[in-house]
Amino acid sequence: MQEERSTVQEGVGRVQETAGQAVEQVREQADQVRGRAGERVRSELDTRSTDAGGQLRTTAGAMRRTGTQLREEGNDTPARMVDMVAERAERLGSYLEQADADRILRDVENFARRQPWVAAAGGFVMGLLGSRFLKASSSGRYTSSSNGSSDAQGVYATGQLGAGTAGGEPGGSSY
Repeated sequence: MQEERSTVQEGVGRVQETAGQAVEQVREQADQVRGRAGERVRSELDTRSTDAGGQLRTTAGAMRRTGTQLREEGNDTPARMVDMVAERAERLGSYLEQADADRILRDVENFARRQPWVAAAGGFVMGLLGSRFLKASSSGRYTSSSNGSSDAQGVYATGQLGAGTAGGEPGGSSY
C-alpha cells in the first residue's frame, strides 16, 4: 500500500515536471512571437510615418504656392492662414520623416498623459471613423459577392432553399 502510494507520487511528480516544462516552452514561444510582432509593427510604423511625412511636406509646398498666389491677388489674410497651416504641415512632415517608431509612440503616450480628454476624444473619433470604414467596406464586399455565381447564393436569392420541405408537400414552407 505504501509502495503504491510512493509510485503514484513519483508519477504525479513526473507529470508536474513535464507540464512545467511544456508551460515554459509555450511562454518562450509566446515571447518570441510577441517580439517578432512588435518588430513588425515598429517597422511598419517607421515606413508609414516616413511616407506620410513626405506626403505632408509635398502638401505643405502646394499650400505655400497657394499662399503666394493669394498674396499676389491681394488676399493677405487668407494667404497668412494658408502659410500658417503650411508651416505646421511642414513641421509635422519633418517630424514624421525623422522620428522612429519608438519616439513616435513615446510622444503619443506623453501627449495622452498630459491631455487625457483630448486623447480619449481622439480615440472616440478614430473609432467612429473606423466603424464607418468597416461598414462601408463590408457592404461593398456583400454587394460584390452577391453578384458572383456562387451556387449557395443563387439558391438563397431565388428562394429555392426549403421549397417543398414542409411535411413533404411541394411548395411548402420551411418556416
